[in-house]
Amino acid sequence: MCGIVGYVGKENALPRVLDGLNFLEYRGYDSAGVAYFTNGKIKITKEVGRISVLEKKLPKDIYTNMAIGHTRWATHGEASKINSHPHRQGKFTVVHNGIIENYAELKKELKKAKVKFISETDTEVIPALLNYYYQQEPNILKCIQKLKNKVTGSYALGIICDDDQDHLYATRCGSPLIIAKAAKGNFIASDVPAILKYTNKYYLLDEYEIAQISMNKITIYNADLKEITKEELTFAGQAESILLNGYEHYMLKEIHEEDQVFLDTFNYYVTDNKFKKTMPHLKNYRQIHIVACGSAYYVGLIGKFLIERLAQIPVTVEVASEYRYQENFYNKQTLVIIISQSGETADSLAALRKAKEDGIDTLAIVNVIGSSIAREATYTLYIKAGPEIAVATTKAFLAQTTLMALLAIHISNRLDLLKHFNGLEQKIKYLLQQDYRQYAKAIYQEENIFYIGRQMDYALCLEGALKLKETSYINGVAYQAGELKHGTISLIKENTPVIGIATEAKVMAKTISNIKETKARKAQVILITNQDVPDKCYDKLIMIPKVHEIVSPILTVIPLQLIGYEVAKLRGCDIDKPKNLAKSVTVE
Repeated sequence: MCGIVGYVGKENALPRVLDGLNFLEYRGYDSAGVAYFTNGKIKITKEVGRISVLEKKLPKDIYTNMAIGHTRWATHGEASKINSHPHRQGKFTVVHNGIIENYAELKKELKKAKVKFISETDTEVIPALLNYYYQQEPNILKCIQKLKNKVTGSYALGIICDDDQDHLYATRCGSPLIIAKAAKGNFIASDVPAILKYTNKYYLLDEYEIAQISMNKITIYNADLKEITKEELTFAGQAESILLNGYEHYMLKEIHEEDQVFLDTFNYYVTDNKFKKTMPHLKNYRQIHIVACGSAYYVGLIGKFLIERLAQIPVTVEVASEYRYQENFYNKQTLVIIISQSGETADSLAALRKAKEDGIDTLAIVNVIGSSIAREATYTLYIKAGPEIAVATTKAFLAQTTLMALLAIHISNRLDLLKHFNGLEQKIKYLLQQDYRQYAKAIYQEENIFYIGRQMDYALCLEGALKLKETSYINGVAYQAGELKHGTISLIKENTPVIGIATEAKVMAKTISNIKETKARKAQVILITNQDVPDKCYDKLIMIPKVHEIVSPILTVIPLQLIGYEVAKLRGCDIDKPKNLAKSVTVE
């Protein structure tokens, strides 16, 4: 959630750190700060609001060879300069992503040692602990090592010390952090986009490993402080993939990449209507749990319908934040599927680890190669969405839905259904070229909008409503269409906006009947369908191409995404960086 960037090298550190923070804006934040060496001392500057506000407070003529920076998404304490990072205690200055769960207990202990805290944050205990250990033994690596036995929770840390102006330190547990190698210096960062302007070479830091970084060298130690060799990774995409390339917003750009994302994902797993070896053998499982959060959870609901219909295997879909705290009933023929765009979603990672503890096989569906979920799962399947910058997921959702459909075909061995993917990219392009502003203009001034559908259409209603909420702050609410008359239809009145989705032939008549119930109460209905509707039960119609149900959700979601975008644009919202939201949710 929070963004971390650090640099030590032969060139000016501050511009590089600020560049990195700007590329991490998509993660969501409410304040920003930097710490850097100047005249042999550490200077800290912090501000509430956008990075541009921070930049205006920084001297233009400062040159420093080392700096750390941070964008904060508030968890403990309000958004304020005092609570913003970096935090300093004694000789140590720290930036932190994650949550220290036992911070109150640690504060209490440290106060007995005469430590005075000035913020409301959990983070401030980290530099306080490091400084406390350093007073006992002035060895920075050993001080960092001791954190793992004292701190409970998750953390990715960038650390600098007054007594060492040549090295930047980093460590992690539960929150992602990379170390990047550039021509004239080295970086730490929360995510690869932060460093792509300068290098595409990086190392993934594993849990409790510690990196000691100078301008010429990166040294990585394991939890026992033994020096280790890490595999150098290369980012496969182009740096241009994280630029707007003429689009007004990243969300719009990423929606318009969906035809190519579909092709890239499909072609990675299928050739000549046959699966490649990249698809693991999954036919022996007799029960499946799909575990995910947010939009990925809705992909899971689509997956449930497809797998159960094609493979006749029972599937349950669970919210990741609840999974490890509930009773889960499974056996050795159970597969747990974890869906996460980032591969670092804290709730989903915890659920995966719970399944592993119970001896259950896991399958990860992720976008980020080498992410924690990808590395820890029994099997891993990658979507080919490329970097997704906008907080509201679009192309990753479409790629996950594509892969879930392929998975249902693979498990059921219904290879004859692969033919329905042929030419689908042209139908995606067709939908991308339509003008959805007329639908947005009809609803953008409303504060409550209903989405209704059945079966997979209901899952898509959930996603459409979420896109609207995330980007425009309108309360979009999704209902299973048949549930309206069990209470919530009382909220339908004249001109109440209702977006109905009716693409499933099996329940088409019932869905249309439910939509008519809202129309009878003079609701304003926008209908998304792929079939001729016998009676006019709508005010506005969005007709999508009629395709097999295995691929229908891939098309249906596109109008929902673009309506959400156009509504947010009409309302003047910060579309790529919605308030209070973060792209990668790395805390529980």
